[in-house]
Amino acid sequence: MIEEAVVRRVLGAALLTGGDFAELFVEDRRGVSAALDDGRVEQVSSGRDRGAGVRVVVGDTTGFAHTAELSESGLRQAAEAAAAAARGGGGGVREVALTRRPVRSRPAAVPPETVAKAGKVELLARADDAARGAGGAIRQVTVGYSDSRRRILVANSDGVLAEDDQVRTRFSVSCVAAGDTGLQTGYQTAALTVGFELFDRVEVEDLARRAARRALTKLSARPAPSGVVPVVVASGSGGMMIHEACGHGLEADLVKKASSVYAGRVGDQVASPLVTMVDDGTLGDDWGTFAVDDEGRPTGRNVLINDGVLTDYMWDLLRARKEGRESSGNGRRESYQHLPMVRMTNTYLVNGTEDPDEIVRQTPHGIYVAQLGGGQVNTATGDFVFGMTEAYLIEHGRVTEPLRDANLIGNGPDVLRHIDAVGNDFSTIPGTCGKDGQSVPVGCGQPTLRVTQMTVGGTAGG
Repeated sequence: MIEEAVVRRVLGAALLTGGDFAELFVEDRRGVSAALDDGRVEQVSSGRDRGAGVRVVVGDTTGFAHTAELSESGLRQAAEAAAAAARGGGGGVREVALTRRPVRSRPAAVPPETVAKAGKVELLARADDAARGAGGAIRQVTVGYSDSRRRILVANSDGVLAEDDQVRTRFSVSCVAAGDTGLQTGYQTAALTVGFELFDRVEVEDLARRAARRALTKLSARPAPSGVVPVVVASGSGGMMIHEACGHGLEADLVKKASSVYAGRVGDQVASPLVTMVDDGTLGDDWGTFAVDDEGRPTGRNVLINDGVLTDYMWDLLRARKEGRESSGNGRRESYQHLPMVRMTNTYLVNGTEDPDEIVRQTPHGIYVAQLGGGQVNTATGDFVFGMTEAYLIEHGRVTEPLRDANLIGNGPDVLRHIDAVGNDFSTIPGTCGKDGQSVPVGCGQPTLRVTQMTVGGTAGG
């Protein structure tokens, strides 16, 4: 992307007035998106965005500048601006020796840019037809397609020089059904860090029918009861709850600001002994998988909670340096226009040993959550409210009537402590995580699990 000699000179310019650390981040991102709504293709767009960010650290002060000009002069101007912002002193030119890290990125089998836009639009029409064919009550279908290729280069004054090539492809279907209970929605998404070969693994008609089925099922659903009950969460579906209500509290920046309930608790029993929680940026082709983070650190499998005991946090480069340790590969940024911060990759609870069907059979009464929707979370405390977009009653150890208009209300750390059964059917879902104004792709998941007590907010009597 940028010649190594130029990278060295830019880092030298960043340290010209003194400084403890300098970093150059270069990004070249391109992508295509298409959407179909109410039977019509609403938009097909493509774009490309390139640029670089330079960070200079002097003591506890960080200077940052970014530019869309990738010439050497443009990069040097950004470096000098970042250095000035850091108010460095001391003078002198510092020579930076770089060691290139090998790239372990896997190229896409079918690069999305090799597929004509017409082929991508055809997928939208096929999904629309399948969803509408699922039932006459389907009133609206919205289908979305997107692909992206993000190439990055990261170099710093510690001698790191790393590159990564990240390809992502996503397809989603949302359906609205109309009936006596009003309008009900259902959705389904497939998203992986692969190219157009996603559609060798995923049948868009199947995605569409599953989204339609969710909407149609809710037409006959009864209002959910309210109260504190056992809750069985289906494989994958509770991943975002774990991510939002527990994962953020294990990010080192929040921990060091004392904005986390997990601060100072390494070595403590913080969850059920059945719970092992991991953040893993190397997990297959999952949505949060990549070779190196946005600070040039290789990603890895980081065990955060092991058999219920808090073992570690997630770290970015600068916070790890202050603690005299290595980054865990969790330094991420939305784009070259942003500073990196501690972020999750693929965060999940690992497999247990129980049969998922047996977990339900051993639950005399409660709620079965097949899919969670959006919600609100206080990341400092872990308190949350999540909508249940697909849920059912459990009666006498059987999943029975569908429910609607239901929320799960609780506290992330409390949920982890009250898990008493963990299945052997681990799966993940894709998501987008927002933090301090930056959004990044993440994966999250878990096997089927049972929480002995959670508050369900419904519209029917308990």
